[in-house]
Amino acid sequence: MATLVAHPKASRFQIFRPQLRSLLIGLIFISPAIIGLVLFVFWPMLQSLYYSFTDYNVLQPPFWIGIDNYRDLLKDRLFMISLTNTLVMVVIALPIHIIFDLAMALLLNTKIRGLAIYRTIFYIPSITPVVASAIVWMWIFNGQFGILNVILKAMGIQPIGWLADPKWVKPALIFMGAWFGGNTILIYLAGLQEVPAELIEAAELDGANSWQKTWSVTLPMISPVIFYTLIISIVGYFQYFTEAWVLTSTREGAAGGPANSALFYSMYLYQNAFQQFKMGYASAQAWVLFLIILVVTGLIFFTSRFWVHYYAEGS
Repeated sequence: MATLVAHPKASRFQIFRPQLRSLLIGLIFISPAIIGLVLFVFWPMLQSLYYSFTDYNVLQPPFWIGIDNYRDLLKDRLFMISLTNTLVMVVIALPIHIIFDLAMALLLNTKIRGLAIYRTIFYIPSITPVVASAIVWMWIFNGQFGILNVILKAMGIQPIGWLADPKWVKPALIFMGAWFGGNTILIYLAGLQEVPAELIEAAELDGANSWQKTWSVTLPMISPVIFYTLIISIVGYFQYFTEAWVLTSTREGAAGGPANSALFYSMYLYQNAFQQFKMGYASAQAWVLFLIILVVTGLIFFTSRFWVHYYAEGS
């Protein structure tokens, strides 16, 4: 009696057919997101890459000029100033704000009376519109009747031109930046809630004090959270724009503070693109910024193996 032997390819197709059907259904459901990603992210990125090698002012067709835009960036004094100002914020303001937010999260993780009220107070500024908050801070920093100078004058200290003195503009922005740390504090607080209590108890049994418990147990346990906020904050500070633009804008529409001391990279990019309509030049700036962020975040990811620790229960 003859027996029928199934063809290997046919049987393999029958095995993978349910998987292909599931894949097709999944792609159909996520197709709106994929189409949006392609149309509004990938395609504009490719366009900007092309425009970065052209002379393009929106009103006329782009004209290919090769790498001239990138060469001109190296000769542009304002480009170097904006890049330097941005690096100052990344190198100085970012660590200050991370340490401040982490310290506030540690304080808000303690068991004290009225803790919910304190947590709400620290979080409320993060849900306030940035422009509205910046306008309030502009009055606070006012050199003639701002509340900060009123307090300094009452203490016998000479008033400071916070937004008029090139030496004080960036410190003022750094000081104001602590106001917007509610989201980061909330993320740290969530991480602190997940620190295993048995590890803290073991450290206490070994005679560790509060600082030793924080340094040797708490910080290593929340190092993945710190790593996440560090990456997000680096990307954000390299694109620092709104607060500085609002605080340093003048009636003539120029922004950047005295002697361009608050002219940051994104601000200069915006001026070239939407005020001077140098779209090709601005596209080149955007891609240089993309490469800088890519290198910096790559270094952070590479070094994370030495200071980021992942805890597994039962290990």
